[in-house]
Amino acid sequence: MTGKVLVAYGTTNGSTAQIAETIADVLRKDGLRADALPARTVTGVSSYDAVVVGGGLYAGRWHKDARRFVRRHGRALTGRPLWLFSSGPLDPSASERDIQPVPGVKKVMARLDAREHITFGGCLEEGAKGWVAGMILRSGKGGDFRDFTAIEEWAGRVATELRSGE
Repeated sequence: MTGKVLVAYGTTNGSTAQIAETIADVLRKDGLRADALPARTVTGVSSYDAVVVGGGLYAGRWHKDARRFVRRHGRALTGRPLWLFSSGPLDPSASERDIQPVPGVKKVMARLDAREHITFGGCLEEGAKGWVAGMILRSGKGGDFRDFTAIEEWAGRVATELRSGE
């Protein structure tokens, strides 16, 4: 194994991209080579030993770019170490308990034999794109609920698994 990891993500307003960059940074600090890339820009995964895919959650569904990525690259992802993450709850619930993957992500996990899925808190702040985002913000339910310590710890566990060859 060359230790090269792809962290592909689907995001609308950039908060999931920041989570993906944090994961890639931790993997690099642990001696792996990691690229964090928007899922829609990835043309192939054959040069990667492992893949992490993440997507923001919108109305109970993974971001469309994350969904399209796993569909487009499904064959190549099979047999590779694969981890999934979601970002989304606009409350502290993701830091308080495990949140099960949404049904579509659960199907991806089974189909591609993903090692793990985790849900991190989301972030929706002023300036976010979209009508629904604007409604949420006007109702006072926005904010940043990402827990970067938890994100870094999870990425560290992924790095440990990869280095140990599990």
